[in-house]
Amino acid sequence: MSIDKKVKGLSLKVGPLGENDRLLTILSHEKGIIRIAIPGARRPKSSLAATSALTFLELHIRDKSKLPRAHQIKIVKSFSKLGEKLETLAAAQALTELSLLLVGTNDPQPEILQTILIHLERLEKPEIEPLEVLANCVQSFVHLLALGGYGLPIQKCCKSDKDLIPPIGNWEWRCSLIANEGFAIGEANNSELSLNPSELALLQRLTRPPLPLTKAGTILGPLNVWMKLLLLIELWIETHLDRKINSLQILKKTIC
Repeated sequence: MSIDKKVKGLSLKVGPLGENDRLLTILSHEKGIIRIAIPGARRPKSSLAATSALTFLELHIRDKSKLPRAHQIKIVKSFSKLGEKLETLAAAQALTELSLLLVGTNDPQPEILQTILIHLERLEKPEIEPLEVLANCVQSFVHLLALGGYGLPIQKCCKSDKDLIPPIGNWEWRCSLIANEGFAIGEANNSELSLNPSELALLQRLTRPPLPLTKAGTILGPLNVWMKLLLLIELWIETHLDRKINSLQILKKTIC
C-alpha cells in the first residue's frame, strides 16, 4: 500500500531515470538526503518538467517502493540567479557537493539545510564581487564542517593543548596545519601549510555568523589570503572526508 507524504527540501542534483523520468536528490528537513523519482518529468508538457537543481521544493510523494515517486511539486524558492555568474554557480555547487558528504539517508540535519539556504541567499546578492563570493564559500564550509562533525580545531594547539591566540603584529609567529591532527603552534615539519597571526585570526572569525568586514563594509583580507584559507579547507576535507570538492576547482579558475 502506498503512503502519501509531504516533504520539503533543497534540490541538489537532477539526473535522467529511464526514458521519461528524472531522479531528484534533495536535502530535506525530514529525512536528510532523499532520492525521488519524478515520473514523466522529461516530457516537454509535463507539469513536473521544471524540476531543477538549486531549488527549494515542497513535494508530495508516494512511498510505494524503495524509490519514492513525486506526484506534485511546488517551487518554494528558486536560486536560478546563481547561474548568471560562473563563480556564484560554482560556489553554490560546492555547497551541494559538501552537503552530500556530510548528510546521509534517513539522517535529518535541519541546521545544515538552514545554513546552506542562508549562504545561497548571500551568494544571490545583486552585483556581488568575486572576492565576496570566495569569502562566502570559505565561511560556509567552515560552518557546514562544524555542523557535520568535522569542524576545524582552531582554538587549541594539537601538540601542546595551549590556546591558539594569534599574536597580532608578531610576524615571526606561525601556526601550522597538520591535516590529520589539527593546528600546531610553530613551523611543523609535517605541515601542509602555515598561517601567520592575521590569517589565523581571520579563520577564527569565520565561525561567527556574519562575514568579517572592514569599517568601510568591504571584505576583510586580500584575495591571496582567502585563496590560502580555501586551500586549507580543501586539505582538511580531503584528509577527513576522503573526497575532493570538484566545483572548487572551477571557482578558483574563475576568481584567479
